[in-house]
Amino acid sequence: MSNVTGLLTKTKYKTIITVQKGVFLGVEVTGVNLSKPLTEEIIEEIKDAHANYGVIVFPNQFISSEDLQRFGRYFGKLSVHPFSTNTEGNPELIIFDNKEGNPPASTDVWHTDETFRECPPMGTILYSKIIPNYGGDTNFASMSAIYDGLSDRLQNFLSGLEAVHNLGPFQNLFPDTAEGRKNKYLAQEKYQSVTHPVIRVHSVTGRKILFVNPQFTTHIKGMAEDESRSILDMLFKKTPMHEYHYRHKWDENMLIFWDNQAVQHSALHDYYPQQRMMERVTINNDQPPIADAPAPDPATLRKYLMPPIAQFTKSRQKRHHDA
Repeated sequence: MSNVTGLLTKTKYKTIITVQKGVFLGVEVTGVNLSKPLTEEIIEEIKDAHANYGVIVFPNQFISSEDLQRFGRYFGKLSVHPFSTNTEGNPELIIFDNKEGNPPASTDVWHTDETFRECPPMGTILYSKIIPNYGGDTNFASMSAIYDGLSDRLQNFLSGLEAVHNLGPFQNLFPDTAEGRKNKYLAQEKYQSVTHPVIRVHSVTGRKILFVNPQFTTHIKGMAEDESRSILDMLFKKTPMHEYHYRHKWDENMLIFWDNQAVQHSALHDYYPQQRMMERVTINNDQPPIADAPAPDPATLRKYLMPPIAQFTKSRQKRHHDA
């Protein structure tokens, strides 16, 4: 589908009609009615478009919540987000009903969904019910194109590196009370920090992808804090570069299915206090990200002019808390 520069090339399908929307990602799909069960041939072509274009837009889809969930299950098991506004009795369905008195959450930060999990979801599906008169776009960035845009030297340097991801902003949901601190601790124990490759390989296309994001990625494993922070800050600044983007303007009754392996997104909050109501399902993945290369020898990541005191548990002086 793509050449070495990351540019998309057109593919003709038998059952769906596609119109490319962006240079590096994005395609509009018509000729399919998502309120009806889909054939295996249609499903396979949607899977191919999803993997190769990153973002699939289905306009004019008049579907129910049940239709949305059925569509999601064609591509895998639906997951339950532990910190989102799940529907009572139907936790796989998320409803975002943002309006005056209920402002949107902080999803205007560039991110890949739920990278705090050992196996982040393979894709996310969002369906528009009510759209504001202005504002409320969603911006998408191709992280495979961003990888392709890195210099050869930087690509080689990043190859094999691992980064640590944690709960990020979800840790701020807990109030600073005894009960809140207890629940925060329990959440952090349940979802402990995980390690993902800085450069992952797409499970379908084989393309290499820059897989760090400012919402959940904390540091590069094994590297000194200042070096890790400098490298991550530099990589984070790549995502907002406009040439890698597809900015989507919503209409009502529109469904978007994006690839959580290769795409980051940012939901703009410039519509408040207008109402914006969306339904979402997220598709589970039972495989962790595939690294582009073996992890490096830890000795090559950090040097010590003086060895860390933690290496001398028997000979070092004891502190009061060691007693």
